[in-house]
Amino acid sequence: MDCIFCKVANGQMATKFIDETTNVVVINDIHPKAPIHLLVIPKKHIIEFTDIFEGDESVWDEIIAMIRKIIREYGLKTKGYRIVTNGGGAQNIDHFHVHILGAIAPEV
Repeated sequence: MDCIFCKVANGQMATKFIDETTNVVVINDIHPKAPIHLLVIPKKHIIEFTDIFEGDESVWDEIIAMIRKIIREYGLKTKGYRIVTNGGGAQNIDHFHVHILGAIAPEV
């Protein structure tokens, strides 16, 4: 399989992980659209959201837990954030992933 996210998630490319669990990695987006723009990527090749099947519950649970952890650790609950996933041909890479985009609170 020639999936770049599979290669990243499984350590075949020199990519710095922001965080990692058994089933999920977090990396910086290489084309950030916000001051904080992270990708939560399952290690298992899942093409899109509708392809998450029974048996993938632990992957899904880890994705959700990681999103919550990042929101907490980056203080995004008070700074503002957006969670985005694309599907149905709207993905640039055919491997399910979640974007976490965060704003930086203005200086007062």
